[in-house]
Amino acid sequence: MIRAALLRVLVLTTAFAAGLTPATCLGENSNQLPGKATRELPAELLLLLQQKKMPKYSPIVVRIFKEEAELEVWKQDTTGRFQILKTYPICRWSGDLGPKLWEGDRQAPEGFYSITPGLMNPNSSYYLAINTGFPNSFDKVNNRAGSLLMIHGDCWSSGCYAMTDEQISEIYALARDAFLGGAPSFQVQAYPFRLTPANLARHRNSPNLAFWEMLKIGNDHFETTHLEPKVNVCNRTYVFDAQAPANSPNPLVFDPAGKCPAFVVNPKIAREAQEKRRADEIEYAQLLKDDVPTAPVYSGFDGGMNKAFLAQFPGRVTFAKVMPYASYLPQLPPIPWVDNDGSSTNKWFGTLLARPMACDPARISFLSSVLAGHGC
Repeated sequence: MIRAALLRVLVLTTAFAAGLTPATCLGENSNQLPGKATRELPAELLLLLQQKKMPKYSPIVVRIFKEEAELEVWKQDTTGRFQILKTYPICRWSGDLGPKLWEGDRQAPEGFYSITPGLMNPNSSYYLAINTGFPNSFDKVNNRAGSLLMIHGDCWSSGCYAMTDEQISEIYALARDAFLGGAPSFQVQAYPFRLTPANLARHRNSPNLAFWEMLKIGNDHFETTHLEPKVNVCNRTYVFDAQAPANSPNPLVFDPAGKCPAFVVNPKIAREAQEKRRADEIEYAQLLKDDVPTAPVYSGFDGGMNKAFLAQFPGRVTFAKVMPYASYLPQLPPIPWVDNDGSSTNKWFGTLLARPMACDPARISFLSSVLAGHGC
């Protein structure tokens, strides 16, 4: 039995190495796997997997929080649900809170991304790298542009999430082992901050609030079920865990730019998500009533760093090199949908962009001189 298991891992490793087509990272591209990309997980992490009843080759989910400068790796345990394995302090991220909009804005992306083996780069100039796959279908349909947005080592960032080499070695190995276990992809959920009522209340003046509330839908699905949310895009918005209505003769087809098809959400997921949403809304309303202080819309700094690294890397977080990237995003009206009981529900599972993003003339003028060729 042990010999059969070892043989399976060897076969999978060989297939993974042969089939891997790494995404180019800063000019690096090779089908040869260096030792750093095949290194075994540290003994203490293997022990932690055993203690948490997480098979070594089970799937993972990665969650990123900019403001807290933390990256979480969740792993599927023997019950089939995801549990937190380890939280890594982020050494450096660039830009400000909010999504990436165009090439050169130094923004690290926010949203839901599916990472396939082809996005794993073992030959990165920044030790090891995992391409987020930005722009995804949501980004593209909303005219957001950029390339080579990575999770990588070396603690330097220009639109990326930069870890230490030791950290990315572990994260890369966990992703690699998930692929070796048969997972076709793993999900990266990138957020501006932990989407709590307190944080949303602090950032209620941000032009990105409607976008973040849309991301919160997927966040709530994951946090209440510990299952990876299924992500689709239609009407230029994310929808989560959509499935065809009962007795529907046709499978669901999602067009990122087109009208959303009629869909329902798994009732169990919907109920649990709704309970959390209602509790969060009550807390949020109380915070607004108490008039809690708001955070600045624009921090004035280029990204951030977890406080664990401030002494080790002094001076790496500097004043911003570009003007505030955020134009005034439109308010996003809700998409109505019908659940299994036939009742119409709004504000749960997505919003749509009602009109094209407006361009701020002052911002365009500034960026034309700083970021030649980039603008709205």
